[in-house]
Amino acid sequence: MSNTIGSIFKITSFGESHGEGVGITIDGCPAGIALDSGFIQSELNRRKPGQSRITTQRKEEDSFEFFSGVFEGKSTGAPITILIKNKDQKSKDYTHIKDVYRPSHADFTYQEKYGIRDYRGGGRSSARITAGWVAAGAIAKQALLQLGIECFAYVSQVGDLTLSKSYLELDLKQTESNDVRCPDSDMAQKMFDLIDQVRKDRDTVGGAITGVITGVPVGFGEPLFNKLHAALGHAMLSINAVKGFEFGSGFEGVKMKGSAHNDAFQNDEGVISTETNHSGGIQGGISNGQDIYFNVAFKPVATIMQDQESIDKDGKEAIVSGKGRHDPCVVPRAVPIVEALSASVILDFYLLAQTNKLRG
Repeated sequence: MSNTIGSIFKITSFGESHGEGVGITIDGCPAGIALDSGFIQSELNRRKPGQSRITTQRKEEDSFEFFSGVFEGKSTGAPITILIKNKDQKSKDYTHIKDVYRPSHADFTYQEKYGIRDYRGGGRSSARITAGWVAAGAIAKQALLQLGIECFAYVSQVGDLTLSKSYLELDLKQTESNDVRCPDSDMAQKMFDLIDQVRKDRDTVGGAITGVITGVPVGFGEPLFNKLHAALGHAMLSINAVKGFEFGSGFEGVKMKGSAHNDAFQNDEGVISTETNHSGGIQGGISNGQDIYFNVAFKPVATIMQDQESIDKDGKEAIVSGKGRHDPCVVPRAVPIVEALSASVILDFYLLAQTNKLRG
């Protein structure tokens, strides 16, 4: 089950960075959902490599194929399998690290756990496998849109450059207007310049993505070990390079007193809401009808175009030389991944809520 996420809308991921391809199988997708292939491809295009000079120059079209579960443009209720073939692998770029452990990569842990590892581009530990997740999320997005639920994400920090504005002050439709995917044009340019300089310095830099989910009704989530925000955190922390997750007021909330942090309830013509939303749309693990928002922190990409000291599989000192094609900052291409996993989790909890209603 380590390759599967979800209780009802279950996504199983497969493939390796330099294998024949990557993809997903979705079990539990409701029948009759109209699937727009053009939209799925557009989502994959947002994640694919080679988008600009501040992303990896690996060239993959990321075109996808349905192998099952779709008939006449609609889901049939059977498992949906999507394959995205790899076409621009350069495995020879990785032969130099076949027996060497790269700093902050999964080389050592994979070797120790399994006794074998695919060193070509990181194999299973590569962010390449998230292409399938984005395809699954595109399907979840289309299902949620019929329910009035939408998932957004944008870059809110690169290195020490932080967007101070709340998502409520931003036009999220501007997220795709620049290569960084920051909806504030001035900050986006500063972020781009920083990433580009880091690239020229043969180094990398981290960042953060803010996620926003609107239209979620009251009642998604369970009160104890299946809290909605815990499921979102599980999904986000499963993304390569993610080191932190916070929702609502998050760590900033510890600076506030309860009298300022509490979200007071109000009744507006029979509709109960809260005056503020420090809770991030979730209370007691259950959605309260307000916007859900959260932040996801990404570390600097571990592969840098510089020599680094390390050891080899025999424990001897070695030098790791950075080669190949890599992102100097992962967050611009991770925006659609955050959206995709958000949509998949929310659809799963919607289906779970419907199941509980039927049982009741």
